[in-house]
Amino acid sequence: MPTDRPQPAFVLVRPQMGENIGAAARAMWNFGLDRMRVVAPRDGWPNPKAAAMASGAGRLLDEAQVTETTAEAVADCSYVFATTARPRGMTKPVVSPERAMQIAAERIAAGGRVAVLFGPERAGLENDDIARANAIVNVPVNPEFPSLNLAQCVLLTGYEWRRAQGGVPHERVDMAGADWAAQIEVERLADHYESRLEEAGFFFPPHKAGGMKRNLRNMWSRMPLTRADVQTLHGVLRQMVRWKERGG
Repeated sequence: MPTDRPQPAFVLVRPQMGENIGAAARAMWNFGLDRMRVVAPRDGWPNPKAAAMASGAGRLLDEAQVTETTAEAVADCSYVFATTARPRGMTKPVVSPERAMQIAAERIAAGGRVAVLFGPERAGLENDDIARANAIVNVPVNPEFPSLNLAQCVLLTGYEWRRAQGGVPHERVDMAGADWAAQIEVERLADHYESRLEEAGFFFPPHKAGGMKRNLRNMWSRMPLTRADVQTLHGVLRQMVRWKERGG
């Protein structure tokens, strides 16, 4: 059974290669999408090559709605996007994949049903398909090579859908069981280094010592240190002092 998460339907219009259908299913499920619709697949349905390529996303193929026409595939939808890389001479809004999925999220949240049309591999959607769409999705690709593989386009759009849901961290640090050092621990580390450097005559000439110490403190504060890092740096300095005291 498809999940109950609100989401757009991804409609593959007259797909030609089973491998691409399977790869599209896999790309959809990567981003939690499982409403696949397939319009007039060239090699019939079900397609063993699609199943082999789908890997762990074969359920999407089993549950896919198969229709003969694009009109049937989007009959229950209130807003339809058409993906295309070529100008079509039609007056329609043209949006990026990012904006398209933002609009999709807004409309679905308001109770609407949204579909995204993806064309066949050889030439993309026909004008009759695009005429049924409310807006065009255009990917800002290299104009000298604008053609995207079917599964690539599905993957890109699925990623933007995931981003439109929010909660996608743009940066994180995998701590691997470590904890960040507390400010007092960094302060003690700075004191340790400052005292040992003072003994070694590092802060010279004397009139520059204040600025040099401040620079070192600033350096420590900029470093994202874990407790293990602090312990290691204490150990490094202690060992260097012991080595010097042994006449190293």
